[in-house]
Amino acid sequence: WSLPNAERYALQYADGRQTYITESNRRDIKNGSILRLTTSPDQEAEQLYIGIQSKNVDVKTDSLKKLASLSQDVTFAQEFISRNGLKQIYSIVEEGNDTGEMLAHTLKAFTELMEHDFVSWENLSTVFIKKIVSYVNMNAVDASIQQLSLSILENMVPTSRLLFEVVKKEVTLDRLLTHLQATNAQLQLKAMALLIALLLSTTDAERRDMMDYLRKKNIRQFIHKNIIHSSEPLGDEMAHYLYVLQSVSLNLCEHRMKMSMDPYSQEQRDLLQSLRQTAFESESEVPAGTFSTERRRSLCAKEFRKLGFMNNSNPAEDLRRAPPGLLALDNMVYFSRNTPNAYSRFILENSSREDKHECPFARSSIQLTLILCEILHIGEPCSETAQAFYPMFFGQDHFFEELFCICIQLVNKTWKEMRATQEDFDKVMQVVREQITRTLSLKPTSLELFKTRVNALNYSEILKLRQTERLHQEETLAVPVLELREKLKPELLELIRQQRLLHLCEGTLFRKISSRRRQDKLWYCRLSPNHKVLHYGDVEEGVQSPPIESLTEKIPVADMKMLLVGKECPHTKEKSSGKQNKDVLELAFSIVHDVEEYCLNFIAPTRYEFCLWTDGLNVLLGKEMTSERTQTDLDVLLSMELKLRLLDLENISIPDDPPPIPKPPSNLNFCYDFSHTEQ
Repeated sequence: WSLPNAERYALQYADGRQTYITESNRRDIKNGSILRLTTSPDQEAEQLYIGIQSKNVDVKTDSLKKLASLSQDVTFAQEFISRNGLKQIYSIVEEGNDTGEMLAHTLKAFTELMEHDFVSWENLSTVFIKKIVSYVNMNAVDASIQQLSLSILENMVPTSRLLFEVVKKEVTLDRLLTHLQATNAQLQLKAMALLIALLLSTTDAERRDMMDYLRKKNIRQFIHKNIIHSSEPLGDEMAHYLYVLQSVSLNLCEHRMKMSMDPYSQEQRDLLQSLRQTAFESESEVPAGTFSTERRRSLCAKEFRKLGFMNNSNPAEDLRRAPPGLLALDNMVYFSRNTPNAYSRFILENSSREDKHECPFARSSIQLTLILCEILHIGEPCSETAQAFYPMFFGQDHFFEELFCICIQLVNKTWKEMRATQEDFDKVMQVVREQITRTLSLKPTSLELFKTRVNALNYSEILKLRQTERLHQEETLAVPVLELREKLKPELLELIRQQRLLHLCEGTLFRKISSRRRQDKLWYCRLSPNHKVLHYGDVEEGVQSPPIESLTEKIPVADMKMLLVGKECPHTKEKSSGKQNKDVLELAFSIVHDVEEYCLNFIAPTRYEFCLWTDGLNVLLGKEMTSERTQTDLDVLLSMELKLRLLDLENISIPDDPPPIPKPPSNLNFCYDFSHTEQ
């Protein structure tokens, strides 16, 4: 356009995030994108750099507000930082003269600028950090400033041990608990985020101390009552933090789980002896001089056999296997001390049964502890995206031990229902595992409710459920039925294709996951009703189904080249470590469009969404649907269609070969001669 001083101007998207157009992203411009002519990023950075130093309060506030908005753009952020702009932001915070709206804009701008990773968090001055900490620790501070301050500290903690130490020392757990009790949901969320960041950055010993302190402060009961059962629905981010808190708490058992019993440890031997003494008190009260050492040893071995130890002369050998290691012994001791009546009843009841039908308490406890560790993922690292926590975990102190107490009594109950013998031990434990996992999948809100439901799910119920599932899975394998299946497949696959495309038209909310686990950036993607264009764009939290016009970015389906999944995706390769989280890999997919360098990267919220989106995109690309969900849906539809078609053939056996067609009869002359019709 031959503008004078052309370098002072730039093009910028008019909608959405209003990113500047540069040489590196100019190829991303899509047909139909609306651009506007604006001041170039370097000019804008220069003006704002001067504006935030202004003595005029209004000019300074407006400059900081605009800075907070523009700092999301990487080009502008680079220009502003290159002018030493961060130094000005530091001084505004460090001087501490500005409060309220001006300070909120300053902190927001700082957060956005640091998000681009141009500057290390370790460069921050002690004065700046202490100022941020003071906003968290002061009561008379606006909630928005406290939220931003908590968010800054949360991002700071994982970057270095030194910063972690500073934050841990300056922001006490008591202060974080005060913020957790705030009525402001966002403040509560940011406080929880910082607490989780601190817990994940500690050493094992520090983490244990922190969790002990939080337990004394009844954090579980508070979360159970005020967060899980609050009137507001639980957001995805808070659900993730509760999952991490549960995971960190349960992983405190890992140390005991991996430790084998030491037969020379007096403390461990005393715990083992206490099991025997609690169960056989009256028999053990005989004065020591009454029996010889040999007789006493024989009596002990007999009692340990009644307790269900495989190696009754040296029961410590049973506990050498790790996992479950000493955790199994801890659980048995907890059961014997906290529910002595149930413990005695279990032991005495099985002592009086026939030899082959007794349920071995110790052997069952060791195996049950291992099963619970596997179900609750003890010893496994926290997932970066999971949100599956158990509400009842937060409603109970000593959750793992209390769960064990319920389940060990379930083992005895199931053993009796199955009329099991020692040879059936593995079968019984398999049924118990199924009872526990099925009940946990119902997400009971308390251990009492879990106990009621798991006891209601007896062996006969498990058999019925297995039978029902088997009938659903089984199909008649007669040759004509298999032929019919093949004939129906194309029609049903077309039905699945239509469903996948409809799902893409409805669209899905995706999260952006950065290297620092920030999960608060959302974007939405949907297919146009004519299946020709993919529309996408950033959205705010709480927006369920934005109209297609509000999604400013688009990719024509004709420009899509291929679909990448898992490790092939560029955004999974970018992540720095080889410890790439398995669940993120399972949910990642990318669309390559135009030329191969340009990809639209996704991380699906669930495996179900991943399957539907990858199938839908494959349909648009004219390829086969490859997800496991396609096979499942096809099997369900085939099963239903076959059952409907075979209803009339119930209880009729279908032969493998069709019956032979008989030869035509010799008098096959039924043709009517019209030439002799009556006139």
